[in-house]
Amino acid sequence: MYKKMNFSSLCAKEVKEERTSTPHQLPIYAASTFQFNSIEESMAVFKGEQKGDIYSRFGNPTINGVAQKIANLEAHGSEIDAFGFLCSSGMAAISTLMFSALAPGDKVLTQGNLYGGTTDLLLKILGPLNIQTDIINLQDLDVVEEKLKNDPSIKMIYFETPANPTLDCLPILQLSDMAKRYDCITVADNTFCTPYLQQPFLFGVDFIVHSTTKYLNGHGNSIAGVLVGKEGHPLKAKIFQTLKLIGTNCNSWDAWLINNGMKTLAIRMDKHSENAQKVAEYLSKHPKVIQVNYPGLLDHPDHHLAKAQMRKFGGMLSFELDGGLESGKKFMNHLQFCTLAPTLGDVDTLILHPASMSHINVPPAIRAATGITDGLVRISVGIEAIEDIIQDLEQAIG
Repeated sequence: MYKKMNFSSLCAKEVKEERTSTPHQLPIYAASTFQFNSIEESMAVFKGEQKGDIYSRFGNPTINGVAQKIANLEAHGSEIDAFGFLCSSGMAAISTLMFSALAPGDKVLTQGNLYGGTTDLLLKILGPLNIQTDIINLQDLDVVEEKLKNDPSIKMIYFETPANPTLDCLPILQLSDMAKRYDCITVADNTFCTPYLQQPFLFGVDFIVHSTTKYLNGHGNSIAGVLVGKEGHPLKAKIFQTLKLIGTNCNSWDAWLINNGMKTLAIRMDKHSENAQKVAEYLSKHPKVIQVNYPGLLDHPDHHLAKAQMRKFGGMLSFELDGGLESGKKFMNHLQFCTLAPTLGDVDTLILHPASMSHINVPPAIRAATGITDGLVRISVGIEAIEDIIQDLEQAIG
């Protein structure tokens, strides 16, 4: 047929795929849309009567495959069937869920030591829409139940465990059980742990979110997020509608990068955890360090809870030097091997000052009440040789 086409038409037409075998790697479907074989097929797909790809804002084989892979990891070892939606960032995943699950007049119950962007979203975007946030100590289950019992407008408990950046841990099972009694959904941000270290579904959580930018990708070369839920949940269709209409979707290139990174997830998380344990033990013995927050330390107040919920203790920790902010600034300015950067979960060691970086927009009163002091330093411990990491910390502390 191509011999009968005009030259310009032949240039414009797509190459006919002549694949004779299955690719070993997931292909990147860099297509905005997909064609149908007939109008009847298109009608059936648009009505939902037949599966099929339509438009990459709705998903495509690369995006959908990676989302389902993450969902399968979160449900691994259980009888749960899970679904996943990849979004353009972790914040997009959180926003998509909140806009799907909450309405004006509803309230969210949460903790003060969240990722700063999440707190900003709750207070500055959802607040003016009359979706209010109640920030409490979620470790105090009596207070949580009192809130749920007396305020039926609370429709969601949103939490991180371990928390960012103080590494406090929350009792997932108890919070989930309590929420169910009061017709309230639970959402866990599992970014710090990944499903390799912690599976919130096994403790009754309704939804899980990740910034896949962090450990799931692991290499600092993409921004994306994922929202995972259980099949059969009545919010699934609403979530998909929200994603499509707001346009919070991921793209196939970032989805491919996530998939490529996840191939070494288990190996990386083992090494992150091993190195972080050694860094925490080193810092806890340093005469100039007054506080170390790492759940793998035996004297961490939530050590036993973390041990019950997590397979290992992860790669994140925070600490405070004697001398507060000025000592912390001096330490960070003297780093030579570790990197000062506002992210986490990469293969190399990253250091951040929460009060002036990730949590700068969190109200000071909330920071103070949850241990996010001006002198707190957060470390995302990498997978480099532990000797190099500790040597740099030693010389920077001075």
